[in-house]
Amino acid sequence: MSDPVNSPSHYTYGKVECIEVTENMDFLQGNAVKYLWRFRHKNGLEDLKKCLFYVKRLAKNEYGEDI
Repeated sequence: MSDPVNSPSHYTYGKVECIEVTENMDFLQGNAVKYLWRFRHKNGLEDLKKCLFYVKRLAKNEYGEDI
């Protein structure tokens, strides 16, 4: 049975949860991974666009330029 608060199905693959992978990342990197992780199971193209938003911000913050 799915637990939408503590263990949402769109954040779980097999025995691995997205939060276990991203909890030690910084905010921008973690959010990029989160949206990429769930795009097929939640919001599709919208989540890919959100992932790209965070990747672009990360690149701007890290390297000072747009990609």
